[in-house]
Amino acid sequence: MTLAEVAAATGGSLVPADAGQIAVDGPVVSDSRQAGPGSLYVARIGEFADGHRYAGAAAEAGAVATLGSRAIEGMPTVVVADVQDAFAALGRAVVDRAPALRIVGITGSSGKTSTKDMLGQVLSRVGETISPEGSLNSEVGVPLTVCRVTPTTDYLVAEMGATGVGHIAYLTRIAPPTVGIVLNVGRAHVGEFGSVDAIARTKAELVEALPADGLAVLNADDPRVRAMRDRTDARVLLVGRSPDADLRATEVRLDPLGRASFTLVGAGDPRPVQLAVHGEHHVGNALAVIGAAIELGVPVAQAISALADARALSRWRMEVHELDSGATLINDAYNANPDSMTAALRALQAMAGGRHTVAVLGEMRELGEDSEAEHQAIGELVRELGIDRLVTVGAGAAAIGRGADGIPTEQVADVDAAYALLRDSLGPGDVVLLKSSRDSGLRYLGDRMAFGDQEVGS
Repeated sequence: MTLAEVAAATGGSLVPADAGQIAVDGPVVSDSRQAGPGSLYVARIGEFADGHRYAGAAAEAGAVATLGSRAIEGMPTVVVADVQDAFAALGRAVVDRAPALRIVGITGSSGKTSTKDMLGQVLSRVGETISPEGSLNSEVGVPLTVCRVTPTTDYLVAEMGATGVGHIAYLTRIAPPTVGIVLNVGRAHVGEFGSVDAIARTKAELVEALPADGLAVLNADDPRVRAMRDRTDARVLLVGRSPDADLRATEVRLDPLGRASFTLVGAGDPRPVQLAVHGEHHVGNALAVIGAAIELGVPVAQAISALADARALSRWRMEVHELDSGATLINDAYNANPDSMTAALRALQAMAGGRHTVAVLGEMRELGEDSEAEHQAIGELVRELGIDRLVTVGAGAAAIGRGADGIPTEQVADVDAAYALLRDSLGPGDVVLLKSSRDSGLRYLGDRMAFGDQEVGS
């Protein structure tokens, strides 16, 4: 797009006015360190930093212009009243310039990123596909992803997260889906939403945005998701293990590395499905991927074949490493809530296959007044599953230890103390899970254990 077209799409004014024919033909970025030749730099003003201060660095990296709320000296600027509103409008303009584009929206309290990774790999077998890098699922992440679309893009996979009512509806106006996947309704961010029912209402905003000729892919095994069938004009496809699911998984099995296989029922003759990702919880995610892929014209056999090769593309999600000590490390510490913590602990038990299990758990944040009870409940699950050893990291995770009464438990203050403890105590046959909310640093502890100090955070 030329800067004149960017200004028209965003309702902005171009400074200087004669720069309209300059073309944005590189990536659109909101981080100056990611700018390159031909970039448009979006100068957001955040809680701690004013992005306009970094426009010069973006220009040095090759950015041709800034989208901002004030002119940048020496750099063409599309000046707008509200940068976020303008960024959203720009994203929608990019979508509208891709006539063949079909958009899949994915939401849920957990599993969104893994599911979009799998779906992106399936759809890329049959057409030009854009899906988010990492977890770009916010009011910033969605337009960043959308701005990678070109007029020849066939499919856009849009991961849609929320921390409040109305957030998903806002994202669907940037990237209007024709297929919507709702994976689950859990307790992530319940402290901000106020209740699980409020979370369910927000997740339902995705299916409410679907057109009548669209498709809502709903988890039949989650009562709150199943109930969303009454909140959409689109056709509904129920997926899960429930007997009445339209696409159903039967005969679910796990191999020694915790990779699931199952029989797919409901898409013609029963077919075997083998997954390459770790954890039984991916069975439901895979069913949703198959349902969406079939709707978009992918033959079921081709979707199953692609799933067999699909890997986890985003960091710190059920990453499995063999350590020099002979222990097996499962780094699932990108983020945590009660539902994803439960799934990870069950995966640990299954993947261990009788070997010695160690759960290294940090705090689950944004749980509000339920935080103490939810952490204790996770500890009770640790005890119920018979996990051999529990390490809790940080004061916020101490309640997990109280719930795991009877399980050998060690409480450490921080990730450095956890590293020192684990470095000297793990050995062959140990299977170690790392899981916590993202700001605990536990994911980088996993990198340190797997790769050494120099590779932390890469």
